[in-house]
Amino acid sequence: MQIAILAAGFTPGEADQLRRAMAAWRRKGGLEKFEQRLMDGMGVRGYTREFAQAIFRQIQGFGEYGFPESHAASFALLVYDSAWLKRHEPACFLAGLLNSLPMGFYGPAQLVQDAQRHGVEVRPPDVQHSDWDCTLEPPLQGEQPAVRLGLRLVSGLGEASAQRIVEARAPRPYRSTEDLALRAGLDALDLKALASADALLSLSGHRRQQVWDASGLQAAPALLKGAPVHEAALALEAAPEGEEIVFDYAATGLTLRRHPLALLRERLRAQRLLTSEELQQLPDGRPARACGLVVARQQPGTAKGVVFVTLEDETGSVQVIVWKALRDKQRETLLAARLLAVHGTWQRQGPVCHLIAGHLEDLTPLLGRLTTQSRDFH
Repeated sequence: MQIAILAAGFTPGEADQLRRAMAAWRRKGGLEKFEQRLMDGMGVRGYTREFAQAIFRQIQGFGEYGFPESHAASFALLVYDSAWLKRHEPACFLAGLLNSLPMGFYGPAQLVQDAQRHGVEVRPPDVQHSDWDCTLEPPLQGEQPAVRLGLRLVSGLGEASAQRIVEARAPRPYRSTEDLALRAGLDALDLKALASADALLSLSGHRRQQVWDASGLQAAPALLKGAPVHEAALALEAAPEGEEIVFDYAATGLTLRRHPLALLRERLRAQRLLTSEELQQLPDGRPARACGLVVARQQPGTAKGVVFVTLEDETGSVQVIVWKALRDKQRETLLAARLLAVHGTWQRQGPVCHLIAGHLEDLTPLLGRLTTQSRDFH
C-alpha cells in the first residue's frame, strides 16, 4: 500500500485519507479518476501498466477492509499514548482533558477526582491566577506540577470576559473585586458567575462575601465610569461545607472540597451501604450493597438490553450491571435516580469487578439541592 501511494505521487500522510475516501469514491464513481492518477504517476516513474494495474487492484481490495483495520490501529495507539500520559504526566493529562471538554464518558468532576486520587494537586479557578484554559503551576511539593483550573469551567462566564480578565491583570494583580470589575470591564452577570464559582476568593474571601461584593457593584453612568466607590465593607459569615459543595457543583460541575457522599456516609452506613473501596475487598459471589452518584448509563446495541451503570463515591467508582429483566422492572428508578443504591452480588474475575444488581433504590432526596449530571447512552 505504501509503495503504491508513493509511486502515485501521494505523501505518506495521505494514506489514511485515501483509505477513508475509497468507499466514497466507489459510491460516486470516482475510482476511475484515482486509477488514472495512479497509472500516470507510476508510468512517469518507469513502472509498467500491468504492474500499476496490479497495485490498483491491491488498493481496491484493501479498501474493502482497510478502514476498520486502520481505525482499530489508530484507537490502539491513542489508548497507549493516553495510558502513558496518565501514568507519567498525570497533571498534563488532566489539563488536556479538561480543556477538551465536553468529550468521552466522564465530566470534570470524575476527571478531577481520579487525578486527585493519583496524587495530582488541583487548584480552584481564581481571577488572580487562572487563564481561560486549565494550566500547570509549580507544585508545593513533589515533581509533578499542579493543575490550575481555568475560567472555562465557570458556568455563565464567556471567553471574551475571561480573556479581558487575563489581559487586564498582566501589568499588576487586582487589588479588589471593584478593581477587577473596572479594569476588566465586567458586568454584573460576569461578577455573579465568578462569585458563584468561588473564583474571587483571593479578592473578597469566602463565597458569601464574594457574592455580596459582586452584587454591590452596579454599572455606573457614563459620566462616572471608572470612578471607584468608597463605602464601609460588610463582613459576612462563611457558609457551611454542604452549602459550599452545592454551589461548587452548580457553578463549575465539580468540587475540590470533600465528595458529597463523604457528608452522607454516616447515613449510608446505617443502611449497610459499602464504599467502592470496601467493595474491592470482597470475594467473588458475596452479597453486597453500594451507593453512589450516577456518573454514566450505557446500553450498547450488542448488550441485549443490559444496562451498565457507573456509580461514584468518595473512594472511587463502582461498575454496576443491570440485566434486562431488572431494567424493565425498575426502569423509572434506573433512569431517574441521581443517587442510586444497588443491592446485588459482587462479581470478581481477576482485576475486573462488577456489582450485579438485584434491586435498585433511588436515594436522590438525600442530595437536597445538590445538582449532578450523568453521561447517559452516548
